[in-house]
Amino acid sequence: MTTTAEPGLSERRHLINLAYRLLGSLADAEDVVQETYARWYAMTGEQRAAIGSPGAWLTTVAGRVCLDQLGSARARRERYVGEWIPEPLPDHTEWGNGGPSDPADRITLDESVNMAFLVVLDTMTPAERVAFVLHDVFRYPFADIAGIVGRTPAACRQLATSARRRVRAARPGPAPADRQTGVVRAFKQAWEAKDIDALIGLLDPAATATGDGGGLVSAVPYPLVGAGSVARFFAGRPAAPGLTFLERTVNGRPGLTVQLGGVTVTVLAFDVAGDRIRHIWAVLNPDKLRAWATP
Repeated sequence: MTTTAEPGLSERRHLINLAYRLLGSLADAEDVVQETYARWYAMTGEQRAAIGSPGAWLTTVAGRVCLDQLGSARARRERYVGEWIPEPLPDHTEWGNGGPSDPADRITLDESVNMAFLVVLDTMTPAERVAFVLHDVFRYPFADIAGIVGRTPAACRQLATSARRRVRAARPGPAPADRQTGVVRAFKQAWEAKDIDALIGLLDPAATATGDGGGLVSAVPYPLVGAGSVARFFAGRPAAPGLTFLERTVNGRPGLTVQLGGVTVTVLAFDVAGDRIRHIWAVLNPDKLRAWATP
C-alpha cells in the first residue's frame, strides 16, 4: 500500500484481485473498482488528505460494495438461464483484445482463483465469502473485516471458520500440475477421437460436467452426473467445420478452449484428483469470454 494521500497502481491491482475473488466476475470486479474510485474522488482534496491509509480506505469501500453486489447477485442468479459458472481467466500471456489493457487490471493467478475454489466460494453466504477471502487469502485482521461486514471480530472469525470447513470438505488435494496437464491432454485427445471408453477411463465415476451458456448460446441447463453420462455427452457432440481444441491455462490450471473459425466459443476448466477428472466446467456464455478474444 502507498503511504501518500493518493492511491497508486498497487491499490488498483489489489482491488481488482480482491473483487474478482469475491464476485467471480472480471466485469463486475471492474465495476466495483470504478465505483470505489468514484467515491474516493467524490471527496474533497482535504478529505482525501485526512485519510491516513488510502489503501485501507479503498479496501473497506470495495469490500462493502462487493458485499452489496453479492446480496443482489443471488436474486440475479435466480433469473439466470441455466447454470452460472464464474468467469474464466486466461494466463497473462494469453489475454486477448477483450482483456484488460492495463497490467494493473489483470488478476494474479494462484490457488485462490482456480475454478474449483471459486465454485466453492459461490456456495457461501455473502458475509462468509467476504470474511474468508479477506482473512484467509488477503490476510486482513478480523478487526478490520468487522468494519466491512458490520459484525464483531468474533463473529467474523466464526464466518471464516465456517467457510474454511466448506472449502476443506469440497476440495481434497488436487493432483500435481504435471499430472493435471497429462490428464487434460488425454481428455482432449479422447474427445477429439470421440472415444467413449477412453473418456470414461479419465473420469471419476461420480464426475460432473456443468455448462454455462447464459441463455445466449445452447448449453445443457443442468449438470451432468456420472462418468458414463459425461463421456457420452462429449463424445456425442457433433464436429463442426473449423472447430479447434487447444490446451490453455484456465484460472491458473490446465484447461482447454474450443475455437470455431479462430474465435473462442468455449472455455473448459477441470478439477483433477489423482489421475481422474472430478469436475468439468464449460463456459460458453460469450459475455464471459471477452478476455479470450483472439489478439
